[in-house]
Amino acid sequence: MRVSTATAKKGNIGVYVSALGVVTPVNTVAIKSRVDGQLVKVDYVEGQTVEKGEPLAEIDTAPFQAALTQAEGQLARDRALLENSRLDLERYKEAFAKNAIPKQQLDTQTSAVHQYEGAVKLDQGQIDNAKVQLAYCHIKAPITGRVGLRLVDAGNIVHANDTNPLVVITQIEPITVVFSVAEDYLPQIQQQLRAGKKLVVDALDRSQQKKIATGTLQTLDNQIDTTTGTVKLKALFPNEDDSLFPNQFVNARLLVDTHHDVTLVPNTALQRNAQGAFVYFVKPDQTVAVHPVNVGVTDGNLSEVEGLDEGSVVATDNFNRLVEGAKVAMRSGPEGSPSTSSNRVARGGSGGARQKAGQ
Repeated sequence: MRVSTATAKKGNIGVYVSALGVVTPVNTVAIKSRVDGQLVKVDYVEGQTVEKGEPLAEIDTAPFQAALTQAEGQLARDRALLENSRLDLERYKEAFAKNAIPKQQLDTQTSAVHQYEGAVKLDQGQIDNAKVQLAYCHIKAPITGRVGLRLVDAGNIVHANDTNPLVVITQIEPITVVFSVAEDYLPQIQQQLRAGKKLVVDALDRSQQKKIATGTLQTLDNQIDTTTGTVKLKALFPNEDDSLFPNQFVNARLLVDTHHDVTLVPNTALQRNAQGAFVYFVKPDQTVAVHPVNVGVTDGNLSEVEGLDEGSVVATDNFNRLVEGAKVAMRSGPEGSPSTSSNRVARGGSGGARQKAGQ
């Protein structure tokens, strides 16, 4: 009877907590007009990436430019009146010193100077306000990110109190993934964070077979959701290749620990009966024996086992025909050596990880 085999190796394997996550932008800004007017120009292309401070749209500036000119004229007039009032005050002071005018007339002129000073200050405030309103006509990107679809076309009248924004900008690089894990794992996660370790988080596709991106745990929420018994965690991803998209659902996998120098075998070699897990150990005389093992961390194709020595050869198929003491022949690989794809067990890398349901 021919069987495929694998050799138990020493290596490292990670302990993971898995959960369903949602990709969430670090910043999302809904751009709205801060003044009323006609939208005369749209400077962005839908879907493009804009830099902070880059022009997005323009509102007709004519009414605001006219208001600024009017305020500047008012300021010039009041400054002239203030200057003339100050000259009169100096004359009144000289006249009062010679007892040529009563004290009341001097006080009245002093008050007039203060009034014009207040008028000049008010005019300056109106100019500053007009300049601010004029600047609001030039709408610029407050953050670096990707713009969405255009929601208002040029030519429309927009208002500061409009409900709908002109456009929405979302920050893509970096980006975060928010996911929830059971509160039972919280002490283990906090222990790693208190030790100053950066916990690695992988974002996997729907089938959990393809790794989309790798990031690090940024923070966790300050309270547990009592309805679900879970706590929210947030991981930060560089997302330089735009592989993660806002509001995308991903499978988040948090590495909370690593078991070093443990015995690893392929999952295909593990069998179970009423007494527990076991493997078919291939003896040097080419017979098989049922060998009980304790299974620890499991990930994908690999499992951590106890009770099996490094270098032990185990069967990985034909279990329906294997019995204690059966004589077997190992299948030969391409070069005639006992080798199959299942022989390639982790050789000291991070191996795999135990999948924990974080919900």
